[in-house]
Amino acid sequence: MQDNVIRTKSFQFAVRVADCCRALIEQREYVLSKQLLRSGASIGANVREAGNANSRKDFAYKLSVALRECDETLFWLELLFASKYIEEPQFQTLHEKAEELMRILTSILKTTRESLK
Repeated sequence: MQDNVIRTKSFQFAVRVADCCRALIEQREYVLSKQLLRSGASIGANVREAGNANSRKDFAYKLSVALRECDETLFWLELLFASKYIEEPQFQTLHEKAEELMRILTSILKTTRESLK
């Protein structure tokens, strides 16, 4: 997998998540920020791993892990917003970017799984 849309967007998203977590740590919020950083960065890490997959099945598996991590990231963002740790503009931006990643990953997985049949 060369530089492509999902690889670029997942990396940019991880940078935004890291920035958000830095601000949360400045607010002395350590537990939720750690969870958000772990899952948010994991999306890009798993997309990167998929680029070195041994087979199409392995590729699909690694992207499915990225998809699950993306869904988990949405949970942490929603919790942080609901508990008033992050403001609406930051929440909206990150949430929209995560949902975009979900759509892209879902589309890639659907195409990949169809080719496995």
